[in-house]
Amino acid sequence: MANSGLQMLGFVLALLGWVAVIASTIMPQWRMSSYAGDNIITALAMYQGLWMSCAIQSTGQMQCKVYDSILALDASLQATRALMVVGIVLGFLGVGVSCVGMKCTKCGGDDKVRKSRIAMTGGIVFLIAGLCVLIGASWYGNQIVQDFYNPFTPVNTKYEFGSAIFVNWAGAALVIIGGGMLSCSCTKGNSYPKSYPKSKARSKAPSSNKEFV
Repeated sequence: MANSGLQMLGFVLALLGWVAVIASTIMPQWRMSSYAGDNIITALAMYQGLWMSCAIQSTGQMQCKVYDSILALDASLQATRALMVVGIVLGFLGVGVSCVGMKCTKCGGDDKVRKSRIAMTGGIVFLIAGLCVLIGASWYGNQIVQDFYNPFTPVNTKYEFGSAIFVNWAGAALVIIGGGMLSCSCTKGNSYPKSYPKSKARSKAPSSNKEFV
């Protein structure tokens, strides 16, 4: 029963993290214009995401533009986009595999050992997906830090962490924790009855056929 609860908790955490990763990948607030130092702009806020850049006016109106060319983007941005897509696809596979292997579902037959191994496989897929997402977001965040402290970067073009990157980190952590719980819920196949060798079984048999003289 505890094993089933661990599976359910891990699946829910991984699913919530996967949804957060999808939401953060779509959000344009991966980095926002910095207001540190003399760069004080109150009439306009700039946001840049993985797929588009947005500008918010002081009136609250937001205008977004999708990136025109993929090859013109930075290497860190291209790598992050690729890792996010890989992580989302692996998360989708992890959801399907885990649903088949969980004890609370009827899929995959009645073999508990086989189902637990399938659930463990789904947990491993979740772990790989979470690592891909975490590496991509950390790579992008490292690039933001390097550009911010680069003395050759103009003050009015410096950016800081946006809300989407924090959502992505939190989602990746949930996916990794949930995948770890699913991976630890594998049942060992040692619940079968023990069978004794024939020689021992014969030696233990009662000697009721003795002949008395």
